[in-house]
Amino acid sequence: MSVLVDEDTRVIVQGITGGEGEFHAEQMIEYGTNVVAGAVPGKGGQEVHGVPVYDTVNQAAREAEADASVVFVPPAFAADALFEALDAPLDVVVAITEGIPTQDVSEVYEQLRRTDTHLIGPNCPGIITPGETKLGILPGNIFESGEVGLISRSGTLTYQIVDSLTQRGIGQSTAVGIGGDPIIGTGFIDALELFEADPDTEAVVMCGEIGGEDEEEAARYIAEYMDTPVVGFIAGRTAPPGKRMGHAGAIVSGSGTGTAESKIQALENAGVPVAETPDEVADLVEEVR
Repeated sequence: MSVLVDEDTRVIVQGITGGEGEFHAEQMIEYGTNVVAGAVPGKGGQEVHGVPVYDTVNQAAREAEADASVVFVPPAFAADALFEALDAPLDVVVAITEGIPTQDVSEVYEQLRRTDTHLIGPNCPGIITPGETKLGILPGNIFESGEVGLISRSGTLTYQIVDSLTQRGIGQSTAVGIGGDPIIGTGFIDALELFEADPDTEAVVMCGEIGGEDEEEAARYIAEYMDTPVVGFIAGRTAPPGKRMGHAGAIVSGSGTGTAESKIQALENAGVPVAETPDEVADLVEEVR
């Protein structure tokens, strides 16, 4: 089983004629993703890697019977691309783009609340169900099909933890890179709820980082609603207050909220074991399964 995407997912690549879109569309196709269309205004009628390009997402969704989209559109135009995707009959939209202005994302979020679409990102690596499909920039070769779900704000930590799990013979059901911006679509609680409802996910790894209170809120959700065991990891234990660390959302306020310590304490209070290093995650997963 999986969450959100599987081998039947039919994908549109928005921005497929650009450098990033074309490259990653090819990588997704090689992995086995069912890329059925591209969408680029003014480029309708072209083909990229044998994939037909349409002028609009609505046209692509209708004519190619697509149900998902992945967005490789530059920051200045990404919000318009997301509005277009949310207006189309799509179940899942994955926004890879980094650097979209927060004001733009807040307006997209308001539109998202009026739809049933799952938005993943922005500023994320995407989502993968190993052996079936990937939407985004995740390196498919390190993933292995299995029963452990993964949710992460960090792309590179996703790769490090997944590689460690795979080397230990621990496969993954689905991995979701939710993104590191202050405003995102699918959050920890959304993803935890999906994994809790998946009968074939035996455990979940939740990889957080400093900044915001999402991990603390997720800890409260886990304590109240999760029967599936969860293992945690929090990046940024040594980060100084007031300094942004990598992601736009990874900043500890001067009041001390959003620290690694507060997140770790909240998770441990909810019964979630928290690894001190990415490699230790696999040890804890083996203990809780």
